[in-house]
Amino acid sequence: MRLVLDTNVLVSALLHPGRTPDRALDLALSRGVRVVCDARIEHEYRDVLTRPKFRAVPAERRDALLARVLGASERVVAAPYEGALIDADDRCFVEVAQSGGADAIVTGNVRHFPAGLGVEVWTPAELLARLELSG
Repeated sequence: MRLVLDTNVLVSALLHPGRTPDRALDLALSRGVRVVCDARIEHEYRDVLTRPKFRAVPAERRDALLARVLGASERVVAAPYEGALIDADDRCFVEVAQSGGADAIVTGNVRHFPAGLGVEVWTPAELLARLELSG
């Protein structure tokens, strides 16, 4: 399975250990899921997760999660996506998913991604359910 992970999934996993995003991410990575990304997404992960508002998260936990996600990543060069999006900041996730042959974008903001992208959009709960069903 190849997934693009929206940054909000990593944030939720860090802020709420043991909850659905954390469990989904842990199970996906333990099953060898490939995280498809590019330099923009990696930069966003690092930038967002090191913001002062997240300083209550132990740096060791943050760094371990980043290392695990990036260690499971495959870098792609993404072609532009010209379609309309609710949040222009989500464009990189769509571009990487389309160019990298991702099975899905996993996000807590499904409504930000319109139908017809050519890639599925799942919540962390949907990812977890799919992983649990596949045994």
